[in-house]
Order: sequence, then C-alpha cells, then structure tokens
Amino acid sequence: MRILFLAPQPFFQERGTPIAVRLALEVLSNRAPTPPLLDLVTYHEGADITIPGVSLHRMRIPAFLKSPLSQIRPGISLKKLVCDLFFTWTTITLLWRNRGEKYDLIHAVEESVFIALLVKWVLGIPYLYDMDSSLSLQVTDSWRLLRWARPLLSTLERLAMRHSAAVVPVCDALAALAENAGCQRTFVLRDISLLDAQGGDGGSLRAELGLPSSSSLILYVGNLERYQGLELACRGFSTIAASHPDTHLIVVGGTPGHIADYTRLLATLPHGNRIHLVGPRPVSQLYSLISQSNVLLSPRILGNNTPMKIYSYLHSGKPIVATRIPSHTQVLTDTVAALAEPEPAAFGAVLSRVLSDRSYATSLGEEARNLAEKEYTFPIFEKRLNSLYDSIGKTTASGK
Repeated sequence: MRILFLAPQPFFQERGTPIAVRLALEVLSNRAPTPPLLDLVTYHEGADITIPGVSLHRMRIPAFLKSPLSQIRPGISLKKLVCDLFFTWTTITLLWRNRGEKYDLIHAVEESVFIALLVKWVLGIPYLYDMDSSLSLQVTDSWRLLRWARPLLSTLERLAMRHSAAVVPVCDALAALAENAGCQRTFVLRDISLLDAQGGDGGSLRAELGLPSSSSLILYVGNLERYQGLELACRGFSTIAASHPDTHLIVVGGTPGHIADYTRLLATLPHGNRIHLVGPRPVSQLYSLISQSNVLLSPRILGNNTPMKIYSYLHSGKPIVATRIPSHTQVLTDTVAALAEPEPAAFGAVLSRVLSDRSYATSLGEEARNLAEKEYTFPIFEKRLNSLYDSIGKTTASGK
C-alpha cells in the first residue's frame, strides 16, 4: 500500500496537530505484516525527525519569502493561506513525479482535504479526511468579516466530507458534522495523553520563580491564541486570589508577541503579579511540570474540538478546572473535572472550590486518571488507527 500523507503544518513542532501527525505516522510505519510506503508533504519549517518508512517532502518557497512565511502559528492566518498555495503546488508536483506508481490512498489533514478532493476527481485516488476542526467555523470565528461566507464555506466542507472514503474526526462534535454531511464512514480517533514519566526534567517552578515550597500552583499549558480563553482564566484567578494568598497561576506557552500582550494585561489586574508567564517548554517536560502543580486549567472559550492537553491533564490525576463548553463536555463530565461557565466570576468560584475542598479535588483527579487509562493512551490509539486502515484497505482492495 502506498499512501500520500498531506499535513499542511510546520513539521515537526511540539504542538497539537503536528504531534497527532507524528503519532499517526509512527503507527502506520509499524503496520503488520507489511508497512505501507508513506510520502509525507509538510510546510517548509520544522525540525527534521526520522520515522522509518516515511519520506518527507517539504514544500519549497522562494528565498525572499522564507522570513515573511516563518513562525506559522496555529489556526487560520493570511500567512498560512499563502503557505497553502505553495503546499498545493508541492503536492501536485509530487503526484506528477510519481505518476507511474499511483497512490492507493491520500491521508489528508485539515484543509489539505480540498486538494485530496480535487485529486480524487481527476485521478480517482480515494482519501481520508483527518478532521481536527471545522474549517468553516475556524475561518469565520477568526475573521468576523467573513461570517457572510459561512454558508459557502460550510457547503465546500460538506462536499469534502461526503466524497471521502472516511472522515476521521478527533471528537464527537466533529463526527456529528460529518454524519450530517452524508459521509460514507465516520471514525472518531481521539487524541491521547502525552505524559511520559521518563521525559525531561522541567526544573522546579517554585525555585525558578522564587516561590515558597508551600505555595499552590495552578497550571495552564498551551498556546495563547484568543480562543484558548487565557484572559478569562487570568481575570477569574484575580477574583479569588485574595482569599487564596498562597496560590500562583503559571502559564506555559505562547509566542513573544502574545506574552507581551498578556504582560500588559496582568499589569492592570489585581494580584496580576501572581500570574507568571514562563514561555514555551518542550513536551518532554510536560510530566515534570504537571507533577509540580496542584490544579490544571483549560479555559477555552471557542471551538468544537477538544484540546489535546485535556488527555494529558486527565492522565495526570490532578484536578482540572475547565469551561463548560462543547469542546470540553464531549470528553469531560462533572465527575472528572470542575466545569464552569465561561465567565470570570464563575470560573473563579469553581477554581476556589477546587483549591479549598481537598476531598473534592482528590476525587476529580482519581476519576480523571481512571478515564484516561481506559480510553486515552497510545495502545488504544494504535489499535483504533490500525482498525480504520484495515477496513479502508479491504474497501480499496475490493474496488469500492
């Protein structure tokens, strides 16, 4: 089996979608009895990593565009749209070069599904739609001026889903969109925990920040894009900081620009000096960082896909405070997390309860770990992805 794997992101970088792509490639490259041949097309930037059986093809861009098209952030952006044009050309070039050895399947991640749809119409190659988010919602949520175009974008998205051999969403909300679009097969493949007890040492956060060893640490991990709701978390924390004088909010992640923006915000908040922006850290340090914390936060305010960090949060056995929105509630329940309405006072009140009620916090953590070990580990991901490819292989072999 020969697979064209389209991943329009920087690869490899330690963030959501590139991590999911790496995990999928590692599973596919070890498929028994005969691993497929995998051609991976990605953006021009990212660290080179070696995965047996995977040939990496980075898109090429003119030298004068390398600086303007660097540091591609998560989510939609004009910079990303320009990169997608070069990505499309690289894909077409690769297909032409390998025209004598036709691909059996295209594994299309996110917006590359539209390339895969065109290829299917022209060359008849079936494709999987690896769906991490609703593209029509992502575009119109990010660029409000384009909300008038949502019906058109939704129609194109539904067309791509309907003509796929399978839609592979990361959560139930996206699966519902695919089923409503009339796709042939929907196969939910959730993200998994990335905790690794053998990972790198993140160092002592308390020592690094000059905090007492008895202080309680509230941890947020992730990018600082608006949809993540970090402003909500900061304002919520400031409403309860006076009644919890030994607590500090630690924020891991963010670009220099975002960190500068939040630094200005914290200067205006009561107790903003107890919110610490420590910048990005390697995923290998995630276990170390979470182990030092008392409470974990996911204050997301937009989106319908579940944040990848939720699965590591669950696996850690630490209490989670999250917003009560669909991107969370399709995985989190009141048994495994403390859920709050996405409003600062409500979020602060729920956080205060977790900090004050040790029995409640312990119960949440224990239930969360049990759920993660049952549903969200690498062996489960490996089994489900192989099951999907087994079924797709039978379908393509029969010519359906």
